[in-house]
Amino acid sequence: MSTHNAECVAAQPYYDHEGITIYHGDCREILGTSVTAADVILTDFPYGVGVDYGPAYEDTPEALCELIDTALPLMRQTAPVVALTCGIGNWWRFPPTTWVLCWYQSNAPTASGRWGFNQWQPVLAYGGDPYLKRLKGRRSDVVAVGASGKDLIAGRNSDHPCPKPLGAWKQILLRVSPDTSDVILDPFMGSGTTLACAKAAGRRAIGIEIEERFCEIAAKRLSQGVLDFEGVA
Repeated sequence: MSTHNAECVAAQPYYDHEGITIYHGDCREILGTSVTAADVILTDFPYGVGVDYGPAYEDTPEALCELIDTALPLMRQTAPVVALTCGIGNWWRFPPTTWVLCWYQSNAPTASGRWGFNQWQPVLAYGGDPYLKRLKGRRSDVVAVGASGKDLIAGRNSDHPCPKPLGAWKQILLRVSPDTSDVILDPFMGSGTTLACAKAAGRRAIGIEIEERFCEIAAKRLSQGVLDFEGVA
């Protein structure tokens, strides 16, 4: 699709309220247009493990590799900082990063890995540390967050097959976004966790999602107001 057509598609938001905007479509047809200008991209990339996201995308290893080849360059052109979770098994599929942050899940339910229980996830970072670039000092490259009961319940109730814990995701967002003036973009928005966290943190946000069902879920979620992050540092 041409840039002109992509601009036409992106000119009609699925949802637009109080600094939060959602676009329904393939991110590769919308990224790089004027409506996706952002300071930080934060997203949970597809995993290529057969997750049932819906008819618009088949979650195969081949589809994942194609997305990495086609979407990631557009993401890096769109924002100076790109941070994404990809799962340990897919880390090697991605191009070399500027850095890798550790998301340590101290008391979250553990998953079984090839070397025992897995309690951490890599956060691949492209671009310079926004805190250092803005002369705000050094921060740890480990985001250590325990999942509260509310956090886990909210994640399970998102109606998405691969939700991220709200409290933990907000902490990751704050690690890559120092200022409330930042615009956060999530090109694989899912049920809107990144947008909900951005809203709770006082930031503007843009989401792109290819599956309309998740656009509807995210829009309803965001229309309910700022989510409860009580007890989350």
